[in-house]
Amino acid sequence: MNTSFFGELLQTISERGRALLARNRRVDATARSESLVELCEDLLSNLGEASGVARAREILGRYNELTTGPRIAFFEALAERFGTDPERMQAAIAAWRERPAATTAAEVHAASEPRRQELFRRLNLAPGGTAALVHMREQLVDALDHRDDLAAVDEDFVHLFSSWFNRGFLVLRRIDWSTPAIVLDKIIRYEAVHEISDWDDLRRRIDPSDRRCYAFFHPALVDDPLIFVEVALTRDIPAAIAPILSPEREVMEPDKMRTAVFYSISNCQRGLAGVSFGNFLIKQVVEEICREMPKLATFVTLSPVTNFAAWLKRERAQDNSTALNEADKALFAALDEPDWWRAEETAARLQDPLMRAAAWYFLRARNGRGLPADAVARFHLGNGARLERINWLADTSERAMVQGHGLMVNYQYDLDDIEKNHEAYAESRTVVASSAVQKWLRPSLELVPVAG
Repeated sequence: MNTSFFGELLQTISERGRALLARNRRVDATARSESLVELCEDLLSNLGEASGVARAREILGRYNELTTGPRIAFFEALAERFGTDPERMQAAIAAWRERPAATTAAEVHAASEPRRQELFRRLNLAPGGTAALVHMREQLVDALDHRDDLAAVDEDFVHLFSSWFNRGFLVLRRIDWSTPAIVLDKIIRYEAVHEISDWDDLRRRIDPSDRRCYAFFHPALVDDPLIFVEVALTRDIPAAIAPILSPEREVMEPDKMRTAVFYSISNCQRGLAGVSFGNFLIKQVVEEICREMPKLATFVTLSPVTNFAAWLKRERAQDNSTALNEADKALFAALDEPDWWRAEETAARLQDPLMRAAAWYFLRARNGRGLPADAVARFHLGNGARLERINWLADTSERAMVQGHGLMVNYQYDLDDIEKNHEAYAESRTVVASSAVQKWLRPSLELVPVAG
């Protein structure tokens, strides 16, 4: 009995100790975030420039030391306590109603801006402030998966970053073997489409005369690329990625190069998600390559189909799918078998139904906002490209098979049609596609706008 009593006593003490420790941790987390908030309020006061820079540096330094809990508490404070000032807003609206004029309208505009936008501007004055804020937003994006109440803070980040990282500030640089190693190392780490296995693999992609790599840089992030594109110079439009990446491939002679293939576009800064650079990148790279090689006539991508497999799985589960017939659904059961594509007969049976499904996916499938379901398609179509070709088993890497059943597509940038294609997509969400893609749709399907 004494042993039991002693054990219960120890357990009680332990439980109370854990509860006290957890409470102290919460108090400590709250105290640390509250202290940071007070510094932010101080920064927004009328500090002189030198004092403001010092305070901004102190805030960013303290923020960098926060663990997850205090960091979330800080984001909560940004959302709740650094929004629009209601009293100032009401006074501005009242003044405008009483005397509508440019000055009162300007005050309404100024009053409507959340205080955190000015806070971010002042934090940006600190040495390394831009990079620190990009990193802060990256951590905020991670929190948004579970915290919709922080969306307003994220919107303010995107609003400011869209100005700070506009095209006028970006610098296009070619990446080659003479590029500083610190940048080359980041190219290896940031590659998001086709993994770069080692330095030899990197050299094969950027050093030969028929390969190019270009990246956008920002003056505030000197050796840290924002986005980069890898380009293969070929004779024809490629139908698979393996020949492009093969270590044994032969270097194309300059007089045979007719096609520029954008086979990998990688965004490097997660904290800049939602701030688009890719459209500027492709257009400027085309201009750069044309100046160097005026004989190039064709500009295409070789793009992954990252969401196709997930979409197809959902359609297979629907009783009344408008995209799939029952015969094709039955055949798609083979997709659940490991390495189905290695079995020649199985792959042959699946080719036509998968190509039909892919054509529906690209030409008909829409997301909740009425846009094409495929994110890569939205990007290229929005920039004036044409969906040129769907390529069967073009990438048989493990990731590509899981995400897109091995399919890849070519988007073609016809310089004479880019503006027309862009307007068709912007005005009516028309998917401009070649006849080679459209023919895969079953004749019985009701058509929505598709242009060739």
